[in-house]
Amino acid sequence: MAADRILSLAAACVLAVTAASAGCAPLARPAASAAGGQAAGIGAGIAEPGDAARREDILRVMTSVAEWQLAAPSKHRTNDWQWGVFWAGLAAFAPVSGDPGRYYGAIRRNGEANGWNPGPSRFCVDDYAVAQSYFLIHRIEKDRNMIAPTLSRIDVMLGMPFDEPLDFSQEKTDREWATCDSLFMLPPALAMASAATGDRRYAGLMDRLWWKTTDYLYDSEERLFYRDSRFFALREPNGRKVFWSRGNGWVLAGTARVLQQLPADHPGRHRYVRLFREMAQRIAGLQASDGYWRAGLLDPESWPAPETSGTGLHVYALAWGVNEGQLDRAAFAPVVRRGWAALARSVRPDGMLGDVQPESDRPGKTTGDRTELFGAGAFLLAGSEVLRMEGP
Repeated sequence: MAADRILSLAAACVLAVTAASAGCAPLARPAASAAGGQAAGIGAGIAEPGDAARREDILRVMTSVAEWQLAAPSKHRTNDWQWGVFWAGLAAFAPVSGDPGRYYGAIRRNGEANGWNPGPSRFCVDDYAVAQSYFLIHRIEKDRNMIAPTLSRIDVMLGMPFDEPLDFSQEKTDREWATCDSLFMLPPALAMASAATGDRRYAGLMDRLWWKTTDYLYDSEERLFYRDSRFFALREPNGRKVFWSRGNGWVLAGTARVLQQLPADHPGRHRYVRLFREMAQRIAGLQASDGYWRAGLLDPESWPAPETSGTGLHVYALAWGVNEGQLDRAAFAPVVRRGWAALARSVRPDGMLGDVQPESDRPGKTTGDRTELFGAGAFLLAGSEVLRMEGP
């Protein structure tokens, strides 16, 4: 479909579909935040931390990041998870941008180039992140060819036992959801598959595997996820448990994206709502005073540099929670605004988002000149919900 047709349909479609509220009262005020540092960039001065940002400023910096990333060369496969996260962010940005056809067209061309196939691994969750963009474009164009290859792969999964223990090994990640990252990569696509086809078996598979992973990796006392079983006994230099900011961002954002797809009458919806609200409370209280979340959530002094990929995922999820009435606006909107102001400060004048921790599985160092596709994707997801939170 040509870009002008995509543009004509864009007004009739809201890609970030939201499901009805589960009926719970908004969550109460989070705990006080810790201290942290500061970065600077094109977004410096967009808003003081905690103040509302203007719509035109939000759109300006989002456009700058989107355009820089679209023009930047990438070493990654076009159906790799890094691109999948970026396309998810671009799909959220497209309908609020000044040129929806341009951005929907970029997503569609990527799908066509991939033959609408996920990544090469049949069961590795990372290779299904890109499928979220296929389902989102399918929602506009209703062309089943866009989702047929993914559905064919998932149909095979429906017959798999997924009965191995989740103690970590690299090769096991090709068969089981053995990391917390898994909860962003594939579950939203499974929920989208049910929404697109009416076949609840896909959401049923998601439900079973989501809670298998959560039961294993979620620390109910800390209300945070270990990245995988290797981290159960590890400790930060300050003696605290190791909880990775981006890893927990994958979970919190993944929960928000699943809730956007699950119908209000889904029998397990309340469990996702409870997990989302519980984690949101904890994450909000770990934000530094400068608006960022540090790479190691419980030892920010050991990881003093700003980090934008985890911050972007947290801002996205918390802003979505405010917008959907799952989180108390008076308590959480200031957290979101501080986070958005921090993210904007990390955008360079040319539009590159800096301070992104490189691909990893644990807290690590970053600098202002480091960027990654998934960081830009998280930024665009965050901006789309901040824009909605701040209103017209």
